[in-house]
Amino acid sequence: MAKKNILLIEPGYKNKYPPLGLMKIAQYHGPRGKKDNVRFIKGEDRSVLRQAWDRIYVTTLFSFEYPKISQTIDFAIEVANGQADKVFVGGIAASLMHERFLKEHRWHGVRFIKGLLSAPPAVALQLDEFSEELYADDITGRPIEDLVPDYDILSQIDYQYSVRDAYFAYTSRGCIRKCHFCGVPKLEGGQRDTESLTDLVRAIEEYYGPKKDLILMDNNVVASPRFKEIIAEIRDLGFTPGAKLHRPGRPPVQRRVDFNQGVDARILCKDPMYLRELSSICLKPLRIAFDHLGVKKQYEQAVRYAAEFGLTELSNYMLYNFHDNPADLFERMRLNVSLNEELGVRVWSFPMRYQPTDRPDRGHIGEKWSRYQLRSMQIILQATHGIVSGEPQFFKHAYGDTFEEYERILLMPHDFIFNREWYERFDPEGRLGQFRAEFAKLDSFELAELIELLSSCDPREFVLLADRASTNALKRVLRFYVPLPKEELFSIWARQKELTRGEITADMGLAEDERVEDAGLDHEEPPMLPLKQVRQLHERTEA
Repeated sequence: MAKKNILLIEPGYKNKYPPLGLMKIAQYHGPRGKKDNVRFIKGEDRSVLRQAWDRIYVTTLFSFEYPKISQTIDFAIEVANGQADKVFVGGIAASLMHERFLKEHRWHGVRFIKGLLSAPPAVALQLDEFSEELYADDITGRPIEDLVPDYDILSQIDYQYSVRDAYFAYTSRGCIRKCHFCGVPKLEGGQRDTESLTDLVRAIEEYYGPKKDLILMDNNVVASPRFKEIIAEIRDLGFTPGAKLHRPGRPPVQRRVDFNQGVDARILCKDPMYLRELSSICLKPLRIAFDHLGVKKQYEQAVRYAAEFGLTELSNYMLYNFHDNPADLFERMRLNVSLNEELGVRVWSFPMRYQPTDRPDRGHIGEKWSRYQLRSMQIILQATHGIVSGEPQFFKHAYGDTFEEYERILLMPHDFIFNREWYERFDPEGRLGQFRAEFAKLDSFELAELIELLSSCDPREFVLLADRASTNALKRVLRFYVPLPKEELFSIWARQKELTRGEITADMGLAEDERVEDAGLDHEEPPMLPLKQVRQLHERTEA
């Protein structure tokens, strides 16, 4: 029954890591498995419509990519000539939003897989032996989840993942925690160890050649009772400090280990043993979550232990827009600046905006944040490429030195936030100074009204807000918030580039493959009014 045609599809969103689930499915069907013809595409490659497919698999990632995921599932059904029972959809979003996918009438017949493919293939894929479905008799085979990923399929697409020259593996699945903001308990359940890391790495090396890095996707590796054994295994595989990969005819390259989901400060702080062990491998960076101020003491102790054992490059996940407020986030970011100065470490923070794991967009607004403040935070991160540097001068310029300064920055017009250097150094009209003078005149009631007005509509509608303001002082300030036309922004960027030619730009010192998977920097909130209606309102206002 070999030589069936199998199509693997990843939606056309941007992502950092290759789709591990599809790579394992490719191994199941490929030359070392069922010997089928396997093709992998990214997005809607319409060339696949010229061929008949026996089965189509679609992977899903973040739930807020629901529009692109939906479009991809529709495309898969089109490729299957309407035979929905040939289409299988799995992954993170399909698991966390399982009921929503099942209820979509136009996808009736599609198999939506929840969780991991950790049962025998026919069971995990919900195959019906009575209907004589392809491989429905495979009820005792090795689970697809346990297979070696097929790296060969990555050469079938033009898309370049920023992390690709790496062994992708788990040493444990699940987590001991049940954090309300996290999808891991629903996806993977409680913490448990996986099969041999050494066997997996050796198999990948045999099939696809040696890889530079070791990317371990565990959710909470330090909670494993086998933690010290896992670290010893990593050392035995050659990933020790300073290790380099030597390949014939190519210069040696520095290797690194990355626990890309981060490690748990609440465990790290209990015993210096954890950081001592982690310092014995070429870990770069050390990622530690700092999700709220309640773990400040534990987080700080973990950073101090890291510095003690020579782990000086740290990457820090900071959840915001959950139960926190702007002051909470600022204090966490500011702490890293203090630790950098005191300990001589480099901590890069990555604020991650909370979204409910089953929400199909990024529109959630925490009860202690406003829509405008969240958008301002995103604009700051866009200007700094998603990174909060712990370097004091850089941080103070981007976020302020005190919470009061940060709070004022969050309320600045977005054109001023993103183009701060232009308005502070080059703007011949001095508009930033004019704004600050008018803003300083607002009292606390006017400030509250300003936040409410700015959060009530899309930026394209800001031109209308002055008519709703209750005081003349607010009316004068609101005129600065009207977004500049794109043509004027392009002109500003061109002139600034010319004026700063030859100047040394700040180097973040952080490689692309060490940054976070998704910071939502390209996200645009849907407008509250259709563009056509906004234009009509603008014309009416001008008239």
